[in-house]
Amino acid sequence: MHSTSLLKSIVTEINAPITASVIWLHGLGADGHDFAGITSQLQLPKSLGIRFIFPHAPVRSITLNRGFAMRAWFDIYSLNNLNQEDQAGIQLSEQAISQLLQQQQIAGVPAARIILAGFSQGGAMALYTGLRYPERLGGILGLSTYLPLLPQFSSQAHEANRQTPIFLAHGDQDDILPLELGETTRNYLQQAGYSVEWRQYPMAHEVCLPEIADISRWLTNILLPA
Repeated sequence: MHSTSLLKSIVTEINAPITASVIWLHGLGADGHDFAGITSQLQLPKSLGIRFIFPHAPVRSITLNRGFAMRAWFDIYSLNNLNQEDQAGIQLSEQAISQLLQQQQIAGVPAARIILAGFSQGGAMALYTGLRYPERLGGILGLSTYLPLLPQFSSQAHEANRQTPIFLAHGDQDDILPLELGETTRNYLQQAGYSVEWRQYPMAHEVCLPEIADISRWLTNILLPA
């Protein structure tokens, strides 16, 4: 277990003044450096001043990997059976990520100008945290991921983010988190009335250039002042 002290993060600011923030959560076994290079690849408009925060998950032992310790937002017991999930670990990470959201608000960025993003396990935490957050966020981005603790969702989701734009993307050759997991999450959220933009790419458990272009467009549409 880890405490909910503020997560150490890599922070990159592009353009000025800063009017928006993107908190980007890495996948299992990676760290904040994993997506730090995406800021230049996104080629966002120069009129957009954005602070990117890439936090490092705590180091913990992972059951799936025979107890080997690595950076992770929560423990993984099996990728084939999600009936057993690390609820305590997920909730602790939710608290830590919520602190990052609050930190950006204290720094002067309104919740509605904050995007919560993540890849794989980080995407699971972005969805879990963002859809429960009590203030409306600018958007939620989930790449090659799924919504954890699905049976609890309807009773815990916060109405504040009922209308928040959600971008979900998945590779149709993903052998780590199969496409079906992403499709199940998409279908569930759409049936619950959420606004989900879905993109599917001919790739494995990774990120591709067309996907980055789609993310750039989505971020621009949300954050660029009319």
